[in-house]
Amino acid sequence: MQLSFNKDAAGGSATRPEAALRRLAELPSGEQAILEKLELPEDDARRLMELGFLPGHAVTPAMAAPGGDPRVFRVDGSEIALRRETASRVFVRSTLP
Repeated sequence: MQLSFNKDAAGGSATRPEAALRRLAELPSGEQAILEKLELPEDDARRLMELGFLPGHAVTPAMAAPGGDPRVFRVDGSEIALRRETASRVFVRSTLP
């Protein structure tokens, strides 16, 4: 697992092949995945981690606003709404082998 804090919120390297990682924003509703890394500015990443978005934890997309943004994600027993822009900088891996 890797946790990326990007002060400029651009780029970062992964410990796994990028093809194996997906953006949280692309995950279909109801499909569970494992949080792999956060490529966000440090303050944003810290706040998400306080809410339970920690690498290695399971996350499941739930409902979305009528326009699709924001979207609710279930993580660590809580439901948290994230905008698409933020969710696209959170990377997950499939729970399937």
